Amino acid sequence: MTMEYYRHIMDVVGTSVDGIGVFIIIGGAVVATARLGVHRIQNTGNYYSLYRQDVGRAILLGLEFLIAGDIIRTVVVAPTMQNVLVLGLIVLIRTFLSLSLQLEIEGKLPWRRSAAP
Repeated sequence: MTMEYYRHIMDVVGTSVDGIGVFIIIGGAVVATARLGVHRIQNTGNYYSLYRQDVGRAILLGLEFLIAGDIIRTVVVAPTMQNVLVLGLIVLIRTFLSLSLQLEIEGKLPWRRSAAP
């Protein structure tokens, strides 16, 4: 009985972490859109590029939470070989998306960052 209760708690935790990820993506898009409006009103030069960067950062952070939620639910709640393989595929796809977004936002891959002065 305690193992089933523990699995239920971890399922709720995993789903909550997923919810936080979705909230971050939606909230980030709303904040980025509001900032876009401010930049357009002030006629600040490259507002479209700034908007894409803000939305991209929100998606990146949200993806990290979504991956964490998937890991929690798969490893703790239902650690079958099929679920682990599906998790691996999901993590690969989301990692590819994260790297693509990072490359688009900063113009370089994460491991090519220059040292801080």
